[in-house]
Amino acid sequence: MRFKVLISRGLLLLIFFGCQIESKCQSDNWPNWRGINADGVSLTGTPPTEWSEEKNIKWKTPIPGKGVGTPVSWGDQIFLTSAIELDRKAAEEVIKEMKKKTPGMAKIMGYSETTEQFLQFVVHSINRNNGEILWTKVVREQYPHEGINVNGSWASASCTTDGEHVIASFGSYGIYCFDLQGNLIWEKDLGDMSIDMTFGEGTSPVLYQDKLIILWDHEGQSKLYVLDKRTGLTQWVKDREEGTTWSTPLVKKVDGHAQIIVAGYSKSVGYDLNSGDLVWELKGLGQGIIASPVSNGQKCFLMTGYGKVKMLQAVNLQNAHGDIENTDAVAWTTSSSTSYVPSPLLANGKLYYLKGSRAQLSCVDAPTGSVHYEAENLEGLKGAYASPVYANGNIYILDRKGSCAVVDEGASFKVIAKNKLDDNFDASPVIIGKDLFLRGFNNLYCINDKE
Repeated sequence: MRFKVLISRGLLLLIFFGCQIESKCQSDNWPNWRGINADGVSLTGTPPTEWSEEKNIKWKTPIPGKGVGTPVSWGDQIFLTSAIELDRKAAEEVIKEMKKKTPGMAKIMGYSETTEQFLQFVVHSINRNNGEILWTKVVREQYPHEGINVNGSWASASCTTDGEHVIASFGSYGIYCFDLQGNLIWEKDLGDMSIDMTFGEGTSPVLYQDKLIILWDHEGQSKLYVLDKRTGLTQWVKDREEGTTWSTPLVKKVDGHAQIIVAGYSKSVGYDLNSGDLVWELKGLGQGIIASPVSNGQKCFLMTGYGKVKMLQAVNLQNAHGDIENTDAVAWTTSSSTSYVPSPLLANGKLYYLKGSRAQLSCVDAPTGSVHYEAENLEGLKGAYASPVYANGNIYILDRKGSCAVVDEGASFKVIAKNKLDDNFDASPVIIGKDLFLRGFNNLYCINDKE
């Protein structure tokens, strides 16, 4: 009997300390571009709701170069990438060849950006406590083979980390794995992507256990890669019949088996993580897939809001097998006020999303799709590319001009604060404990009430 009691107490202690570790992980880290569960939620964060350039700024660090990837963090380090123009001009014929790739419509409409300079692709580590740049690693110096959208960058993807590895993907310009001290472990070149309208690359790498997931959707042969995170060696690769997408895959366990969920142009697909076998497929969302899927483990939510193409699909993952079009595996759909660039936020049974890339917020019941409110104007905010995030009952929505609205969680629309910084922002906010991190075009901010 005493032996059984000791075992029971031991199990309770393991559960207790396991919960403590999980809580600490939630509080102290933001390892992916949408947080620990890839849904934009910080379960233990308590950041300020008010700030300005003169109020609640813990530190502010200039970041060289251009990059719109959201920071990720582990322990006392923040990791992000940028592309820096060098004082080195490419040969005239090379510049002309690159500019020829830009479609005429993109030129006429002013959607395209090119450069005449070589670029330096870099990975930064920044001290989370004081903003000091700990190390900067130059991974490549190269003239780009294609242009980008004027609103993008040649360093648009977020890093990913597991506390041992830091992985940065520059797409066509290489994938790089470092340890936390900045020592290069491995690098991999998957070739050049050909992006629709030469609008630049954007999907972020995803780490899950020992696997690194790289989505390679472009105008050539699209692929989904699963690499060994320790070596960069390919575990499996799957050809995809897809055009360009910019969405980041999502990994979720369903009935004990991990799936890679990929929002697609022609098809959205769930792949078995270990084998690459197709688990389910659904008619795709159409052109211009940027918003990434979110899931609570029971349902996943796939979305686009590009131009006239608008769609939100809620998939019952437990029922999703084979072709699920017109089956009960599709719980509900809507084409109203869906998001284009920002990804949706899934918090406490509610799905929040912006209309197109406007500062207009909707909230629906995640299980049923019933609308709580739709396309409510966030006055004072303009267009938004950053994805909403949640902590401590508040939703943080950041626009491109530095204004941020803090909205009360729940079925009623209520703005509780508005804030402004002197920078432009496309990267999504990051919340860790009492800190709110905002990456601008010029600076990385740490916002904290310092109490």
